[in-house]
Amino acid sequence: MLGATFGLVLAAGATAGGVIDWPTANAGPVAGKSGRLSPNAGAAGLAFAPPQGAPLSFADIFQQVAPAVVQIDVRTPVERPTALGIPGFPGLTIPVPEGQGEGEDGEGATALGAGSGFFISGDGYIVTNNHVVENATEITVRLADERELEARVIGRDPATDLAVIKVEGSDFPFVTFEESAQPRVGDWVIAVGNPFGLGGTATAGIVSAVSRQNIDPTTRNYVDFLQIDAAINRGNSGGPTFDIYGRVIGVNSAIYGNPLGGSVGIGFAIPAVTAKPVVEELIREGRIERGYLGALIGPITPDIQASLGLSGRNGALVVQVTPGGPAEAGGLRDGDIVLSLNGQPVETNTDLTRRVGQADPGDTLRMEVLRGGRRQTITVRSGARPPESELNGSSGVGGDDGAAPAPKVNGVDVAGLTVAPLTAATRRQYDIPQRVNGLVVTAPGRGPARGFLPGYVITMAGNQTVTTVAELQAAVEAARRGEHGVFLLVWTPEQGNQPVVLELPDPE
Repeated sequence: MLGATFGLVLAAGATAGGVIDWPTANAGPVAGKSGRLSPNAGAAGLAFAPPQGAPLSFADIFQQVAPAVVQIDVRTPVERPTALGIPGFPGLTIPVPEGQGEGEDGEGATALGAGSGFFISGDGYIVTNNHVVENATEITVRLADERELEARVIGRDPATDLAVIKVEGSDFPFVTFEESAQPRVGDWVIAVGNPFGLGGTATAGIVSAVSRQNIDPTTRNYVDFLQIDAAINRGNSGGPTFDIYGRVIGVNSAIYGNPLGGSVGIGFAIPAVTAKPVVEELIREGRIERGYLGALIGPITPDIQASLGLSGRNGALVVQVTPGGPAEAGGLRDGDIVLSLNGQPVETNTDLTRRVGQADPGDTLRMEVLRGGRRQTITVRSGARPPESELNGSSGVGGDDGAAPAPKVNGVDVAGLTVAPLTAATRRQYDIPQRVNGLVVTAPGRGPARGFLPGYVITMAGNQTVTTVAELQAAVEAARRGEHGVFLLVWTPEQGNQPVVLELPDPE
């Protein structure tokens, strides 16, 4: 979003050297606090109006809620390199001897990391981010009174970047999520946590925006983030965002910042309305189970709407059906547009993904789809959503690498694309899976089509599948008559199917 210098940073970080005493602000000892912390919420009926005197000071609120915030130190394994480069001699390496860099007990090397969290119950349940404790072999929680307790993971949900850990004990001070009073843009917020390992740090700001989507690729389907300008830095991950009354309205998760993880005033928190049910299920079940369609879903953009002649932008585009998944078994196809799910209109691709996620494995998903300009009903039996690591690691790449190149294939020029029908020879040459059908691009694209590379496959043009050059030419001519670009569904070896609206050059 901010170019090469700035980018999304998960607000967790490594610590070096000693740990600075907790707290650095006067939070009061945990021993003097137990049970649910109930800050004074001010006059009745005022959901987010500041108490008298605000924002002159946030000290009273901080002192009331800070004892529930903890510092989380984790130890994670580090993959040992098998070879080291030689300075001044590019390409030359030396092998690392077996056991070098490992501990005395023979275990592999580990790294230290730090994050934040907060108690949500008196018996030791703590909320934090998944990325803080993911892969941790050891978790230590440092309380506001400087006690250190070992913690264990109760459950993690990579899809929302939330996790619950637990320490043994009782009478811990805790805070609660606020769901009923929804924050508005401009409301005051306080972020408390452990930036750069400093511990016990409070920052203040306002809600800058609500319902931010597509911030973190791993959580883009299930979280509408709160954007806040209270400073969040590395180590703040998993800490709470409080409102002016000390109610938890979010879980700090990510920032846009510089490469060192410094704040530029754009931070993101998982809203309480999203976090609370996930946390409750993690405590109850230890994991989150979601329904699964088995298809890559994309938005209906203005260009796609115009190119397909759609009356509106509601609905979701089926970009690619996963081979062997529930959608393929139910008859859903690449290029279908899902208009409704179980009788309720589908607003966006995110709407469809979340509603499928709410289904139980085995539930019936009845979808009205637009295919080839005609409406029809498809029934799919929901599967169980695989782990996010498995989904994120999937690829559209076909068969084996390293085959000898085949002779160059001649193609026909259509709107700056050089294409030819798929044959057994071109499948081998470009390593195209058998499940992919269409027209193969045989030369780099020209004009508006530059960016198309040899080996790409055009599977759809307009709202029809294409397997011949004549079918593509007909779709292009229809788009020209409609004075808009032509919609293409394009298979690429790197990313699988991608929707593209190709602007058409003037006919020669």
